[in-house]
Amino acid sequence: MRCVLPVLACLATVPAFAQALPPPAETPILHDIGTAPSAARIEADVRKLVSFGTRHTLSSQTDPKRGIGAATRWIHDEFERISRTCGGCLEVRYVEGMVQGEPRIPGPVKIVNVIAIQRGTADPNRYVLMSGDIDSRVSDVMDATSDAPGANDNASGLAGTLEAARVLSKYRFPGSIVYAALAGEEQGLFGGKILAAEAKNNRWRLEAVLNNDMIGNSAGLNGVVDNTTARVFADGIRPDETAEEARQRRFSGGEVDSPSRNLARYIDRMADYVPNLDVMMVYRLDRFGRGGHHRPFNEAGFPGVRVMETNEHYDRQHQDLRTENGRVFGDTIDGVDFAYAAKLTALNAVSLAGMALAPPPPAKVGISGAVTADTTLTWERAPAAQAPNLAGYKVYWRLTTDPQWTRSRWVGDVAEFTLKNTVIDNYFFGVSAVAKDGSESPVVFPGATGSFGGY
Repeated sequence: MRCVLPVLACLATVPAFAQALPPPAETPILHDIGTAPSAARIEADVRKLVSFGTRHTLSSQTDPKRGIGAATRWIHDEFERISRTCGGCLEVRYVEGMVQGEPRIPGPVKIVNVIAIQRGTADPNRYVLMSGDIDSRVSDVMDATSDAPGANDNASGLAGTLEAARVLSKYRFPGSIVYAALAGEEQGLFGGKILAAEAKNNRWRLEAVLNNDMIGNSAGLNGVVDNTTARVFADGIRPDETAEEARQRRFSGGEVDSPSRNLARYIDRMADYVPNLDVMMVYRLDRFGRGGHHRPFNEAGFPGVRVMETNEHYDRQHQDLRTENGRVFGDTIDGVDFAYAAKLTALNAVSLAGMALAPPPPAKVGISGAVTADTTLTWERAPAAQAPNLAGYKVYWRLTTDPQWTRSRWVGDVAEFTLKNTVIDNYFFGVSAVAKDGSESPVVFPGATGSFGGY
């Protein structure tokens, strides 16, 4: 029943629903998923990827043993092997496009991605995606012939993506999961651009992109050794924001509450399911002045973050294999901490599983309460067919200087709620959707600023 009276007058009908018992605070299978990734399997995959000699975007696509073509075919075959173990649960295919006339791709080159889709049981057009990069390079970005092992950058992220597929394909989820091997990253993020366009053209409701680029180095050039922390980089403002949306944001806030930022907060919370791992959220699109394959998805309007190691070793990135004055350069396999890579893979896996289990994030979240003592949030329920496991919603709020959501209230299966004596001027607010098993969507900040998209 839709109330036609003013919001505050309608709230007399809300408490009956709001008093329903909340779902469990934890989702037990996420504890199992958080310890399932295997360091040994990740090591085997990294060694296999290194064995192709170079995976440079401009290397051979036809040689059966060396170059990006051989690596890409092996990845496709590996996804097919994983699919066979789950009764054909993965849809494995190539997503490709031609690129030419670019600074790092002067002549026509086919960019070939591999994706494996684990189709959702209830809401198959809602996706969460994990990616790793296929290609590697040495000091000269145009050198397609020298050995470029790319053990950490980025065989580690790609091996993690394969391992996440092995772990999660043992389960079934209401939403769909995409495991993506993306090409052309070092030459200009072309694989991501091609797949983002594919997602947009096919009207995917893409809720989250977790780009894994270097997840295996625990010993930094700065001398710090840390295998208990992961970084998550997230852009603060939607790149597709309109001028009118920017004007509204000036008055309502939200500079730190883009969907990508709230995706990062979600991943930070999901780290509780991974033993001995914390997340460092970084309020930046990527490392200073640098880029990664989540950026094309952000630019296409999809929430996306970069998941990676906390301490980088720059001697092992984009370097010719050599030793100078006793200093060793090159991205070789001895620089990869496979147990650490397994932890970051687990972080991805629990985050993907949590979102795919949960109902879709609330749509059309609105807020009101100026010059009153109360704050009212409204949202749109997901269609029943897309959220058969919906239990209800949680309202969140935090001080405007707090990095993470600090306060929440279960409000039940309602489409609006008023927080009494909570002044809108003093906090940021959001809403999440919660499933009957306790799994939960990312928190959605009100308005276009924080929208994850509609149904």
